[in-house]
Amino acid sequence: MNRRLLIVMAILSLGAGKVVAEQEPLKVYILVGQSNMQGHAQIRTFEHIGMDPKTAPLLLEMQGEDGMPKVCDRVWISYLSSGGEKQGRLSAGFGADSNKIGPEFTFGITMQKILDEPILIIKTAWGGKSLHTDFRPPSAGPYQFNETQIEQFTKQGKDLEAIKADKLIATGHYYRQTIDHVKKVLADIKQVYPDYDPRQGYDLAGLVWFQGWNDMVDRGTYPTRDQPGGYDQYSEVLAHFIRDVRKELSSETLPVVIGVMGAGGPVEQYLPDQQRYASTHRNFRIAMAKVAGLPEFEGNVANVLTEAYWDQELTRLRAREAAIKQKLKQSLSDRELSREESKAAEEEAFAEAFTDRERKVLETGVSNAEFHYLGSAKIMAQIGKGFAEALADMKTN
Repeated sequence: MNRRLLIVMAILSLGAGKVVAEQEPLKVYILVGQSNMQGHAQIRTFEHIGMDPKTAPLLLEMQGEDGMPKVCDRVWISYLSSGGEKQGRLSAGFGADSNKIGPEFTFGITMQKILDEPILIIKTAWGGKSLHTDFRPPSAGPYQFNETQIEQFTKQGKDLEAIKADKLIATGHYYRQTIDHVKKVLADIKQVYPDYDPRQGYDLAGLVWFQGWNDMVDRGTYPTRDQPGGYDQYSEVLAHFIRDVRKELSSETLPVVIGVMGAGGPVEQYLPDQQRYASTHRNFRIAMAKVAGLPEFEGNVANVLTEAYWDQELTRLRAREAAIKQKLKQSLSDRELSREESKAAEEEAFAEAFTDRERKVLETGVSNAEFHYLGSAKIMAQIGKGFAEALADMKTN
């Protein structure tokens, strides 16, 4: 090899090294939670996003001109759930199944737009999991059964020691799975993001916690949940969770966003049939949001009130729909109608009660139950966007 060629190669090598040195560390975001972090908004509900002028611009970012969900060229994701690990470029289909989205889709779209650089998302989510047991962090200590629970077990003739042993095994299982998966991905980022250059390093840029339903409905663990302070234990364990995750990942000030439970919308706007659980929902949301106000978390833990993205029109239309169905059931109870005749009667009643647009909203806007944010892509897409913006705000303030 002649001297001139060696000099050229040396110059090129120095140039390549300079490019790597100038590259920012890869931003890594961790998304953790239960079924709503999984995401139950079916892709077919995307159409509803475009029906509202306020959210129509977001739909343009989510799908291409062909109407299909976009694939993000510079956003990669590793997603661990009950079906195992799924990874690749971010698009729709990283929800509870391949036909659904969670907050990750618009989180990635929004964050990439803000940063204008490649990012990696590590998502871990499983349905039906609690913080008090399943995600319980080590520093919170073992789960302690309260007196009411012990009395109930005794009355039912259950083996208390066996129950305690089972609880000990279950405690922290999904916390450990989350930590193990994050560390696994970080140890070999190229497996998820092939273009990653280890020399550029990575930056743990934020974590989003979106969970709560299983704790909120657990009267056993929170026997005074309908009273102020009834969920204080949740606040305490969530604070431990943040501290422990930061310690495990060697990131003392890891920015954290808490997605405060908001299924059903603002409690102040609950309809009459929602009032029976209004106090419980209010108390739980207060407990979730309380953690961000602790002095130690000032400036690096923030709340996103997901109730703000609830679609009140869907609530009103569904309430009207339910009332019509109930009225029909009562009026037709003494008549023997075929399935086709019953369907025709319902169709006639709906045609009188709803405009064409309202019926379209009902058909395209809902794909799941209220506790899954109605399976509404319009709601879920705004939540994901809100999570990204909240983390970005923490970085700039």
